[in-house]
Amino acid sequence: MGERYPHMFLILLLFHGAHAALKDPVQKWQTLGGQRPLVIARGGFSGLFPDSSQFSYQFAMSSSLHDVVLYCDLQLSSDGLGFCKTGLTLENSTLIAEAFPKRAKTYKVNGEEIHGWFALDFTADELYQNVTLIQDIFSRPSTFDGAMGMFTLEDLVGLKPPHLWVNVEYALFLQEHKLSAEDYILGLPKDFSVAYISSPEIGFLKNVGAKLKKSNTKLIFRFLREDVAEHTTKKTYGEILKDLKSVKAFASGILVPKEYIWPLGKDQYLRLPTSLVKDAHALGLEVFASGFANDVSMSYNYSFDPSAEYLQYIGNANFSVDGVITDFPPTASGAVACLANTKGNPLPPPGGDGGRPLIITHNGASGVYPGSTDLAYQQAVKDGADIIDCAVRMSKDGVAFCQPSADLSTSTTASTSFMTKISTVSEIQNKSGIFSFDLTWSEIQTLKPDLLGPYTQAGLKRNPAAKNAGKFVTLPEFLDLAKATNVSGIMVEMEHASFLAKRGLGLVDAVSGALANASYDKEGGHLPELMVVSDDTSVLAAFKKFPAFRRVLMVDETISDASAPSVEEIKQFATAVTVGRGSIAQVNGFFLTRFTDVADRMHAANLTVYVGVLRNEFMNLGFDYWADPIIEIATYAFHVMADGLITEYPATAATYFRSPCSDLSLNLSYAILPADAGALVHLAAPGALPPALPPAPVLEPGDVLDPPLPPVAIASPPEEAATAAKPTDSSSSAAAARSSAGAGGCRVLAAAVASLFLLLLPSHGFH
Repeated sequence: MGERYPHMFLILLLFHGAHAALKDPVQKWQTLGGQRPLVIARGGFSGLFPDSSQFSYQFAMSSSLHDVVLYCDLQLSSDGLGFCKTGLTLENSTLIAEAFPKRAKTYKVNGEEIHGWFALDFTADELYQNVTLIQDIFSRPSTFDGAMGMFTLEDLVGLKPPHLWVNVEYALFLQEHKLSAEDYILGLPKDFSVAYISSPEIGFLKNVGAKLKKSNTKLIFRFLREDVAEHTTKKTYGEILKDLKSVKAFASGILVPKEYIWPLGKDQYLRLPTSLVKDAHALGLEVFASGFANDVSMSYNYSFDPSAEYLQYIGNANFSVDGVITDFPPTASGAVACLANTKGNPLPPPGGDGGRPLIITHNGASGVYPGSTDLAYQQAVKDGADIIDCAVRMSKDGVAFCQPSADLSTSTTASTSFMTKISTVSEIQNKSGIFSFDLTWSEIQTLKPDLLGPYTQAGLKRNPAAKNAGKFVTLPEFLDLAKATNVSGIMVEMEHASFLAKRGLGLVDAVSGALANASYDKEGGHLPELMVVSDDTSVLAAFKKFPAFRRVLMVDETISDASAPSVEEIKQFATAVTVGRGSIAQVNGFFLTRFTDVADRMHAANLTVYVGVLRNEFMNLGFDYWADPIIEIATYAFHVMADGLITEYPATAATYFRSPCSDLSLNLSYAILPADAGALVHLAAPGALPPALPPAPVLEPGDVLDPPLPPVAIASPPEEAATAAKPTDSSSSAAAARSSAGAGGCRVLAAAVASLFLLLLPSHGFH
């Protein structure tokens, strides 16, 4: 079996680079022995490939720390051969039901009747020759389903893993069916070198331990839920937890669900940590935590950054677990080798030869607080943003203020207060909404901000405790706020200027006046650098009279390339561009297929390139980023060479750039490397991916140049106003949609698409 796919190991080694290393930063760890925490790959890289498959184990070895531990959940065939497979039954993670449709059985296991296909009902040959593996979690790629057969423990040893961990979950059940996991393990050849054996059954560990006294194998007692009873003692695991001294008599460590250490409240926020790690270490017991994965619901404290969760367990000031069991070993490896103990590091300066890109916010730290509020901006500054942004909207009475969208129903509580103001404005969006220019500033101030992430309807809510926190910020207040911080620059974004002018609202005049009043029009001085951003070249042309301002063109359409004449046209109005992720990385079925030449075209013309919008939610990430937002950041920073990253989570970008691994010249033993577009696609079987979508259009000069701005109307005639904003029946208010032209130029997925993601993931792309 280990030789079924001999080419794969070489491909995977090349895919993420060999870890050749030299000097790593010296770390001090609060583990039991002072060594760095172990990364334990549950079923290999099971977050990407089918659990316990050859690809999964090989990929875990090639993409993780050099001492990664490969974890095998032991299953026995009817003739006593050991296979690695998580779970008691096989139907959810293999195609065994198709191969043997009439071989399902029902057994009583731990007092509960379980129906399904059990490994112990099949010979090793039946399993080995007929059963193929599938991904059993719908949010993960099904592309590799059916491509690999079941993997034996002998196959796994043949890969020569650095360390091997065997978990025996159901020793008593096997014994009831005249199969002995104990005899199987004790009969393994000496060269198998099993480093760890774990089980939730005390009797099994005691029996094995009595016969392995001269072995270096460590025995680990695995805790299940606190209310579940352990077979040998009949005590609950919660009761045993209170008597760790008794565990020391037969085990050298414990494996616990991560919530045993950092409990979660019902509101999904962290509670204070328990004393478990310190108590166990005081007794000489190692502590391993399980349940880590990038693509599952996690505490809101982590802001959807899986690295932040690992750091909570290995990098806090009071303790460190001795290892983490994870479905995504590269992310855990990055947390251990790159990100731990770097919080106090200064951010290296942006720009320059080999320097990092700017960290630019999208409506402030809008993944943490409602966008464009005072709290979102304050958090962004605290999190290390270089540039904070204000997307300027206009109230009916001409007040300029910061807001993610002209449609207030997407980011405020307007839908509950101003149902009669719902209208359809085709110049803004093709769906109904409640627009800022239809409400006076005093009316807007009666509203509350509303934190609505793009994947809320799919269950990925953002920081519910701050759902309506913060206050709206006028443009002058934003400018004053920026002056009082250490940010190096600000972005002021303008959309829909022509439409607003016809409504009697002078967006350009309001912005230029506010900037002049705040002295941003003066060259020199110590004010943050000012960037004026618009998708309208006529707006940018209006700011040519301010030499102190940097002009940035927002290319909000998804493009596959930019013609030379279009680039030259851009240079007539701007010195920089913002482009969406879809214009940089092309995808098919959530796999990266290639990087476009858009950034290179712009750079060749001396145009600065800012890329966005980056979001931490795993549903926003292609599979090649491994559900890890930091890998996407590394990709745009060091493969695309973006000059700035526009993000709703500036803290995540700052965490990466503070780490030594963001300096690829250091030649460390482990680095968080950029994604390699097309690498995973090449591993997929022919026909496994959906048909490729037609390429996006090429940017041409006609797409760049806009007509001159109309004069600001004194007042809109009643008939014109009625045509521009047709009232919509209040019953359709639930259909009010997010604007498809957000301030950062990124089109977010519609909520309906987001809610279907978990079911239809392989057939959809991302923006």
